[in-house]
Amino acid sequence: MKKFILFFAFCIFSSAALQARTVDVSAAYIGASHFDQVRAGLTMAPTLNLLAGVEAKMANERAFEDPVYSVNVPIRLDFDLMKIELTPFYYFKNKSDNPKYQDASAYGINGRLIMALQDDEVNDLYTHAVIGVSYARQDGTVFYDNANPANEGFSQMAYTLELHKNFFRMFGFQASASLFQYPDGITGVQGVRGVMDQQELAFTQTFDVVHDLAKYTLGARLTRMWPDNNATLYVAYRYGEYYTADPEHSFIVGNSFAATRSISADIAYNHVRTIHNENKRDIFYARLVFSF
Repeated sequence: MKKFILFFAFCIFSSAALQARTVDVSAAYIGASHFDQVRAGLTMAPTLNLLAGVEAKMANERAFEDPVYSVNVPIRLDFDLMKIELTPFYYFKNKSDNPKYQDASAYGINGRLIMALQDDEVNDLYTHAVIGVSYARQDGTVFYDNANPANEGFSQMAYTLELHKNFFRMFGFQASASLFQYPDGITGVQGVRGVMDQQELAFTQTFDVVHDLAKYTLGARLTRMWPDNNATLYVAYRYGEYYTADPEHSFIVGNSFAATRSISADIAYNHVRTIHNENKRDIFYARLVFSF
């Protein structure tokens, strides 16, 4: 049923894409020792000011018996000095392999307002400020201190500030900070059994699938750009503190480039570890985009 719904959604977007001004089709793979994930997406521009798409994801995680299926529907409205991005997402119900735990699912929306503080098209220079607010609702199992696990629904929110700036048409810099809120309370929570990747609420410079509940994250990315060749080299770092895990570091190094006039690629390596050099993970990321 999940695969049929995802296929049906792609069919609808594919038929609409035939009338769009531009169309991008993407495929990505993320692999690590504790999970692997495939993604397929379609993005189209029906008008000059509107970008819409759909992305389906399937993750095989060692913590779940069945694959985790989800779908995102990104929408971007583009104005002169401002962009609005809205991305509703939905995680299909994942059947529990333990009768004590309920089936897990999730839904929510990620919203971002991108404001141009500087947009010099002549010299190709920009400075953008980003404000993000996201909400999610999960059904899963919550583990409390000195108490039995509770099958319940719980809400989450995230607030993000970002700064994007480039220099000399050769370097790009991003800095970000995200703060996470739990309206149903977080006191005494040791962990959760939930299917949602926490990065649906805010991307925190890692390709890992994150289930631990964060307090805050701080991140930065530095990019060396070759605009004439549509190529970049980038490095990124993130530090995060969590309610349900030890603080973590994340390091990324990656390379994006144009393979042909209509095909581009992005390849990256991500190393994640706790501050005590424990729970180390090595994650590999590869993505292809076909433009029409």
